[in-house]
Amino acid sequence: MKSKKDHHKLIRNGLFCLFSGNALFLLLLITRLGVAAEPQEKKSYGPKDLGLATSLNKKAQEYYKRGKYSAAEPLLKKALAIRKAVFGTEHEEVVPSLYNLAMLYYAQGKYAQAESLHKRVLAIDEKALGQDDPDIATDLSNLASLYHAQERYDEAEPLHKRALAILEKALGPNHPHVATSLNNLAMLYLAREEYSEVESLLQQALKIDERALGKNHPDVARDLNNLAELYRDQERYEKAEPLQQRALAIDEKALGRDHPHVATDLNNLALLYQARGKYAKAEPLYQRSLVIVERSLGPEHPYLATGLKNYADLLRLTKRETEAKKKEARAEAIRATHAERHRQK
Repeated sequence: MKSKKDHHKLIRNGLFCLFSGNALFLLLLITRLGVAAEPQEKKSYGPKDLGLATSLNKKAQEYYKRGKYSAAEPLLKKALAIRKAVFGTEHEEVVPSLYNLAMLYYAQGKYAQAESLHKRVLAIDEKALGQDDPDIATDLSNLASLYHAQERYDEAEPLHKRALAILEKALGPNHPHVATSLNNLAMLYLAREEYSEVESLLQQALKIDERALGKNHPDVARDLNNLAELYRDQERYEKAEPLQQRALAIDEKALGRDHPHVATDLNNLALLYQARGKYAKAEPLYQRSLVIVERSLGPEHPYLATGLKNYADLLRLTKRETEAKKKEARAEAIRATHAERHRQK
């Protein structure tokens, strides 16, 4: 069996109200108001500037979606500064801005800065809400997912377990938020190749979501994607394929054919076909996934680099070395652009 590190999947696990993709996380917290022009610097802020903070967040969200992280960062920092000036550094109203900046740092690979902000959010919420509020479960899961990304699995596991316990107690064992928490824990075990627990957790999550949300909900597609990923890792391809196909069909119907989640589904199904040697079936899926990602997220988004690398692997398997090198070169150029932006910051 190939190591999971040989694959370049796009993952759709994550947190119940925040994560819906590998790097499309927490900016869902941003209030959706109109975009304002960038403001001039000023020495102090007051309540009248809160609308400006909202507009800055909105503009940063647009940059974030296109993978322009260095452009988003100063806007999020300014929005955070406004909220801290108005409410104080430890107020609950500062939490959304802390979250947004933390998730931007996550996407940039600035894990130390992201960890510091996530811990601040957790401390603020625990003081304001107590130890057992569902929002605490969100905070714990965010921090756990950050540890997961760094392969700090032993630190992530107790946080995921505590989050799951909070949600089960507060919302009941059959709530969709519980299903997402089960997914998070399952994907941690999958990363550690502890397969014995993964399948039961994912099947439980799928059952909860189908019952609570219906069989054609995007969260069901997420569950199917994750279960298919388990089966693909175990080379149980015949079980994985119908799940991946069903996930794609759900998302196309629920979200539209050009949604980034559909690109994820296409990418993962292509990886499955590639693993089975069905190269002719895999190639048009990679091609369509790349078109969607570039159109919806922009030509410099890290997801595009991942998709290009996957397609290059297929091209090399089918003896098209020149084409493979071109795709890899473009992927590396995208990654180099982001790395340079990070160094400049």
